[in-house]
Amino acid sequence: MKNFIIFLFTISVLAGCGRDNPAPNDPCQGVSVTVTGTTSNPSGTSANGSIMASASGSTGPYSYSINGGSFQVSNQFTNLAAGSYTIVAKSAAGCTGNATFTLTATSPCAGVNIIITPTVTGTTPCVNGSGFISVSATGGAAPYLYSINNGAFQSTSSFQGLNNGTYQFVVKDSNGCTATLTGVTVASRAEGPKFAAVKALIQANCVSCHNATNSSGGINLSTDCNIVAAKDRIKARAVDGNPSPMPSGGLLPASERQKISDWITAGGRVID
Repeated sequence: MKNFIIFLFTISVLAGCGRDNPAPNDPCQGVSVTVTGTTSNPSGTSANGSIMASASGSTGPYSYSINGGSFQVSNQFTNLAAGSYTIVAKSAAGCTGNATFTLTATSPCAGVNIIITPTVTGTTPCVNGSGFISVSATGGAAPYLYSINNGAFQSTSSFQGLNNGTYQFVVKDSNGCTATLTGVTVASRAEGPKFAAVKALIQANCVSCHNATNSSGGINLSTDCNIVAAKDRIKARAVDGNPSPMPSGGLLPASERQKISDWITAGGRVID
């Protein structure tokens, strides 16, 4: 009886070895899929970032998924805002790997240097608000907007109606990047040669009777602006002798009268 039991046990063990089948091979066993990529960060709050992924370590072609979404053939993901993204790459055999990429919002103004160049035209003496400044900008993204002395931005780069003084300009480009230029000075324009010649005549022949103390006929010709304001009267009296000549001793020589006519023809201003 003892020998019989041992025999049956031996047969059972041999029969069990014959029924065991080896498990099928896993195609991804020992395979490591590596995911890498290049990123482009978004600008500010815009969703214009991107990730271009690539995979290696298994047999392609690969398909790609971002943040648990559907797999796609393209390895490029666009229109991304700032944040973290996990990309899974899957090979033709179904082997997968993943990597996480972080996109950081960048300032659209980083590295932008806007240069402001002013062109100043000074005021004409005795004419209020006759100065103007035109500015140009380079270095940013056109079109630009312009502001003077912290006023509202405008699309035109020319500022007229200015008096003597110091002005500040701010230029803003299409990305909102700004630059500031301070200390732009408007001053009076220089005295013109024709006016200088007439002024010399007035001082030599008329100011003794027409000054702040003795303003004969109510006319004071001791200042530049008074001379300009009285130009029509000066021509009538000193050039045409109407209704009587000025100076009172008789008309000036023809060459002197011509200087007055030339000045008035040129505009009759201090700058002429």
